[in-house]
Amino acid sequence: MDLGKVITAMVTPIHPEKNKVCKKRIHHLVNHLIDNGSDGLVIAGTTGESPTLSHDEKMKLFRQVVETNAGRAKLIAGTGSNNTAETIAFTKEVAELGGIDAVLVVAPYYNKPNQDGLYAHFVAVAEASDLPVVIYNIPGRSVVNIEPETIIRLAKLPNIIGVKESSGNLDNISKIIAETSDDFLVYSGDDSLTLPILAVGGNGVISVASHVVGNEMQEMMQAFESGDVKKAASIHRSLLPLMNGLFSVPNPAPTKYLLNQQGIIVGPVRLPLVDLNAEQGTKLQAILEGLSK
Repeated sequence: MDLGKVITAMVTPIHPEKNKVCKKRIHHLVNHLIDNGSDGLVIAGTTGESPTLSHDEKMKLFRQVVETNAGRAKLIAGTGSNNTAETIAFTKEVAELGGIDAVLVVAPYYNKPNQDGLYAHFVAVAEASDLPVVIYNIPGRSVVNIEPETIIRLAKLPNIIGVKESSGNLDNISKIIAETSDDFLVYSGDDSLTLPILAVGGNGVISVASHVVGNEMQEMMQAFESGDVKKAASIHRSLLPLMNGLFSVPNPAPTKYLLNQQGIIVGPVRLPLVDLNAEQGTKLQAILEGLSK
């Protein structure tokens, strides 16, 4: 299954006064992302502030993105949680919407399952789902790491089609790529590791930076795939300060700040996250402006 190279982990637009998911702003953001380098969108992932979205808000978000997208980009809905039964029920509900191409299922957080528990969780979701499943390995947030051997086992299931790897461990990522079939998709979950993961055989990135530099990331990938590694490396180095700046305070506050500054109004982050202060915003804006110099 082809989900594209640059998949944006989309922020969730929030109305600043009503503190509600904003339909009009979703429409504007989706069009902006598709027009500026995104092959696909992850909806209600970490960057979409999924922990502070209600069930109904997520369904509203999915419906509006599907409607606006109109089949242009691949859509991946975040349906995972630390409750296997709820993950299954939610994934089934999302499948009935239509227009969603796959689901992103995070490693169960807080429970701290062992590898057998992780394997059983993903098997249960995949066997109950009509939608293809992308595993989301992010030990920095879930506490547990899905070991390469577990991902390799899971990759043998027909309905598990890929992994978003946010472990930052290139050795493990290389092992997954080496020991899974060519059609198993391995995406970088860290913008700064996009090019290194491409170099060891990965498929692309599920990105935060692509909200503001999606075209540049596409250019980097196209340069690499055409054999111009020197150009790809140059673009990578130029984007690195912004990639790091977007995580200078908890994600997605920096990304929402830059989008709002550019007239792509996505509103504030929700508590317990807070928006950038003036000093933080000025520093981040300077990094972005420095890219064009």
